[in-house]
Amino acid sequence: MRSELFSADNLEKESSQPGLRLQNSKLLKAELNGEFMARVGSMVAYQGQVQFEALGSGGIGKFLKQKLTGEGVPLMKVSGHGDVFLAENAADIHLIDLEPGDGLSINGANVLAFDATLNYDIKMVQGAGALSNAGLFNCVFSGYGRIAVTTKGTPVVLTVDQPTYVDPQAAICWSANLQTGYHRAEQLGLGTLLGRTTGERFTMSFAGQGFVVVQPSEEPPGGLAGAAGGQQQQGGILGNLLGN
Repeated sequence: MRSELFSADNLEKESSQPGLRLQNSKLLKAELNGEFMARVGSMVAYQGQVQFEALGSGGIGKFLKQKLTGEGVPLMKVSGHGDVFLAENAADIHLIDLEPGDGLSINGANVLAFDATLNYDIKMVQGAGALSNAGLFNCVFSGYGRIAVTTKGTPVVLTVDQPTYVDPQAAICWSANLQTGYHRAEQLGLGTLLGRTTGERFTMSFAGQGFVVVQPSEEPPGGLAGAAGGQQQQGGILGNLLGN
């Protein structure tokens, strides 16, 4: 049997080291010898002795936060020995290695998989309000390990060493130490009063030292975008859960 389908580019890539790595730009391969965390429903194939266990949002505390905030990652624990292949609607996949002291704030919708050694929590996006891609809350990762994130298209990584502004629907993740806020990009004037708009009314602002990952696609806001009223009534509970 002959076909370009069976070319070396499409054959399974082997490695002697366990862990998360790219099979190609849209397919993640986890060479499993232990366990890792993955988005529910992201497995497309596996070989070997592998078990899948649903974890909700990763613990009762995170489950409550997810219910109150609308943000989080529906997780499953993948354990055993073998090869597991993951994907998310043919989105592009990128690997980020975190080291002690690093922190990554990321839209939960863009989390594909991560090492079990990483710490994960749901925290408020300071100053951004309902303008962030994920609403008022984002997932924050820290510790030591690797995380796989998805983007729609090839992203640009902006170095934040001067005031930086990003469309909130295109911001995927950023250094957790950055100061965030919002900025009115569209100038008020007669055109605004007449109903004209540029479509760029607000942007997220970033200050400090770090980076912001921006995808070439604008996702509709999630999280609290459609439920602000109900969340305001639960502000006291949120404050206790989030420690803010």
